[in-house]
Amino acid sequence: MAAHVPPGTPATSGWRFVLRALHSRNYRLYFTGQSLSLIGTWMTRVAVSWLIYRLTGSAILLGVVNFAGQVPTFLVAPFAGVWVDRWNRHHVLVATQILAMLQSFALAVLALTHITVAEVILLSAAQGLINAFDMPGRQSFVVDMIEQREDLGNAIALNSSMVNLARLLGPAIGGLIIAAWGEGYCFLIDGISYLAVIASLLAMRRLPARQRAARGSMLGSLRQGWNYVSGFAPTRALLLLMALVSLLAIPYTVLMPIMAGSVLHGGAHTYGFLMGAAGCGALTAAIRLAARKSVRGLTRLVPISAALFGAGLIGFGLSRWLWLSFALIFCAGMGMMQQMASTNTILQTVTGEDMRGRVMSYYTMAFVGMAPFGSLLAGWLASRIGAPRTLLVGGTGCMLGALWFASQLGKVRQAIRPVYQQLGIIPELTAAIQEAATLTTPPEE
Repeated sequence: MAAHVPPGTPATSGWRFVLRALHSRNYRLYFTGQSLSLIGTWMTRVAVSWLIYRLTGSAILLGVVNFAGQVPTFLVAPFAGVWVDRWNRHHVLVATQILAMLQSFALAVLALTHITVAEVILLSAAQGLINAFDMPGRQSFVVDMIEQREDLGNAIALNSSMVNLARLLGPAIGGLIIAAWGEGYCFLIDGISYLAVIASLLAMRRLPARQRAARGSMLGSLRQGWNYVSGFAPTRALLLLMALVSLLAIPYTVLMPIMAGSVLHGGAHTYGFLMGAAGCGALTAAIRLAARKSVRGLTRLVPISAALFGAGLIGFGLSRWLWLSFALIFCAGMGMMQQMASTNTILQTVTGEDMRGRVMSYYTMAFVGMAPFGSLLAGWLASRIGAPRTLLVGGTGCMLGALWFASQLGKVRQAIRPVYQQLGIIPELTAAIQEAATLTTPPEE
């Protein structure tokens, strides 16, 4: 016989629980608009890589374009994090989305007429500069959109689900559009898709007032952020592992056109479906994370996920069968997303409001900012030892990083436990502390 659940009791399982952050109106608006926009974003990513591969056939230039698109984020993100803590994050996001829309339209016009590699590099760098402000602003803004702070982890997991559903659909759709009409139409659709997220941001109401960081000197604010990130063991270890994985493993996407075309003997369709398989694995991981009831246990999941990512890349580099490559890149995508979303959730949970923008700017540096150097490294290695062996190097580095993080778990847990107790995430310990305090307090006369 099923147990009776009293009315008003919050669900702790099922789809209503998995989607609980969508009960917040502002987050629901953002989720809907961003879901449409991100499909266009992933179409553009596929189209840019395929365009460069079609024009040049060069692994090095694939790495150069990815470097140009991401290195501005690495250079500017720490300063952007300070400004995100000082400015209105809602206004920051509206501005970045409008600028990103204009960048996509510029790509579309050039690709539909005549485009050069230099123009692609320049516009990719412009998007990287926009992302330096957009990513820490968007990550920090999540907490402003949800009505219940305990839904933060669920909202971050749903964000990851949204990104990876788009990652599943965008490359597959993009591959079909490239094959039928060319890359320019992918850029055009991407530009139009930004209207959805801009409209959702403008429709938001009753955003909470938040404590903004003090307007001291830029150097002093940067120093505060660095001291916090480097001095707190969980933040330091999480960001170091994220940076290592971003340098060695995440740039596998740069090599996907080569794996699809030269190794697996396919075309744009194969490339799109391989990217879609990685997105499907990432989406599966994100849904699993959304179903979690608490942030507890995520520190243990981080090294497991990094090891899964590395093992998937090693297997993908060795595979010469398309069906096996789909399965292995699915596993790699799952491991990558579990590590990234778990890291994001832990960081946002333990970080105070006045430091959130700066911490998320370092997360942006580790996740996105290290990738351009990895793209150059991957392109250079692939030109010397081939794309499959380059994937073996990246996967091995990822697994070694997972072993290192596992060796740091004791220090990480010891440092993070008091924060979890203060936030009530470890309720049994919180109750025990309160009870001890009651017993040691003299009774009132």
